[in-house]
Amino acid sequence: MTDDILLLMEQRRLKKSNPLEYKSIDKEIRIKCSEAKEKWLNEQCLDIENKLSVNTKYAHRRIDEITGKSRCTSSGCIKSKSGTILMEKHDILNRWSEYIGELFDDNRAPKPNIKKNIEGPSIMKDEVRQAIKSMKTNKATGPDGISIEMIQCLDELGVDIMTKLINKIYDTGELPEDLTKSIFIALPKKPGATECELHRTISLMSHVTKILLKILMMRMKSKTRPEIAKEQYGFMPDKSTRNAIFILRMIIERSIEVKHDIYLCFLDYTKAFDKVKHDNLFQILEQLDIDGKDLRLIRNLYWNQKAAMKVNNDTSEYTNIKRGVRQGCVLSPDLFNIYSEMILRNLEDVEGIKIGGYNCNNLRYADDTVLIASTEEDLQKMVNIVSEESIKMGLSLNVKKSECMSISKDKTPRSCNVNINGETIKQVDRFNYLGSTITPDGRCDEEIKKRIALAKQAFQKMCPIVKNRSISINTKTRVLKCYVWSILLYGSECWTINKEMEKRLEATEMWFLRRMLNVPWTAKESNESVLKRMKWRRCLLNTIRYRQLKFLGHIIRKGCLEHLVLSGKINGKKDKGRPRIKYLENISLWIEKQGYEKVDFLHAAQDRKNWCLMLANVCNR
Repeated sequence: MTDDILLLMEQRRLKKSNPLEYKSIDKEIRIKCSEAKEKWLNEQCLDIENKLSVNTKYAHRRIDEITGKSRCTSSGCIKSKSGTILMEKHDILNRWSEYIGELFDDNRAPKPNIKKNIEGPSIMKDEVRQAIKSMKTNKATGPDGISIEMIQCLDELGVDIMTKLINKIYDTGELPEDLTKSIFIALPKKPGATECELHRTISLMSHVTKILLKILMMRMKSKTRPEIAKEQYGFMPDKSTRNAIFILRMIIERSIEVKHDIYLCFLDYTKAFDKVKHDNLFQILEQLDIDGKDLRLIRNLYWNQKAAMKVNNDTSEYTNIKRGVRQGCVLSPDLFNIYSEMILRNLEDVEGIKIGGYNCNNLRYADDTVLIASTEEDLQKMVNIVSEESIKMGLSLNVKKSECMSISKDKTPRSCNVNINGETIKQVDRFNYLGSTITPDGRCDEEIKKRIALAKQAFQKMCPIVKNRSISINTKTRVLKCYVWSILLYGSECWTINKEMEKRLEATEMWFLRRMLNVPWTAKESNESVLKRMKWRRCLLNTIRYRQLKFLGHIIRKGCLEHLVLSGKINGKKDKGRPRIKYLENISLWIEKQGYEKVDFLHAAQDRKNWCLMLANVCNR
């Protein structure tokens, strides 16, 4: 509601005795409301369009907010260890303190000594300025109540103050108590959850600490990042879920092409981030030749940290945190990746799938790990190694949530009998890997069908907008592309699309358009008529192909693991009969269908400028 609309509403209220004037003002209010709504929608669409290419996590969160995706709400009460329902505020806070104490308790050794010289260059103003500038705004504050907006509004004065404070902390290694404290907020995993275990906790920490640790991360990354294997796609620059999904799908496609079966085991850890042992973590960092001052600061931060649980407006007593990486800390992703790397390095000698001379036997996205083998025996060997090494590092595998799968060209996949310490892992006929459905036949059909269903579900939630006759067609189509297609096209860069799925996607596009025009299913109106009324060219398939070509160019120029699994040689003989359509062939056939000459992708993509021109020409035909 704008101020003009509110003023008109007040005028309308005063004209109740005059029906003609009341009706005239009411009509004006309706028009202005419609215009304001359309303006707001366009602003939201612009925001999401900008973020989709930069920060997909933020973009999808905004989509959830607009589409009204419900959040799980707490019941307001918690069960004790004995199962008794606790209703009193004091009892609930005590139970949370008890839970935090047990979750993060460990027989941790006393604070270790720094074996190397305490040295390291002073922190420069430019480092502080860059850290402050890169901090995200509108974030909850920690125990000290100081927000990043307060620091940013001080401009150079704030930079000077922060530089002096941070250098004092950096030189002495001593952090003020408020900077080592965190406040936990519990979010239920499912509606009405009453057990502490069925909540996930988010951590609120001091923004000053975040600035300090951001500087520390920038200094340490030259020593930590090279130690992380190329199979790790979580919290890594220029890597995302689509890269990991692409590699898994390409390994499956290439193996099926030469009649190789694949055995997969999707491992799940029990609270992996919360069970990192500080002693082991510190030993690993010492081996990486981290500067003495940086080591001392990390040691003091981890050995002195405390946390309290906040329930509504009340806070429990602070509890010592003796294990786990700090939640909400910019250092934690790199620290966890280094920690898990020490476990999975032991798999290097176990045979997985060899492509281009490279042995690919695992893929990781943070703690989500999939083991890849060509035989059941090799897969069991990998599981045994990971289980043993995880126990040494204080982590434990969750057998109930871990699952295995065999993938084959045959209609009936092979059995996959794998166990963790004698407990059998469940074999499944489909698995949701990072949001993408993997099936035993190795095809993308089920994933495409699932994405279509999710997109239609999102469309139905947006019906009050996309079916509203008072909103212009342009705004409706923009809403469709922002809120609905972003769900439909997740992971589409990795799809191999056959003719049946092409028809299904084209039909889905028309399904959206017909409902936006409120065309009933009984009406005998042709697709051409609908497209003409919408002033629309079919573009869903073109959008998918554009995303695929853009992604393809990126991975070829980068020359990473994705490029290797796409083009590397794999040993084996091709099966008799008509082969399956492959990813590159699928895109190549589509380009030829558009009237463009055949392209050698692996060479053409090296020239970024010409590649972008080709994309623009092909996808606009």
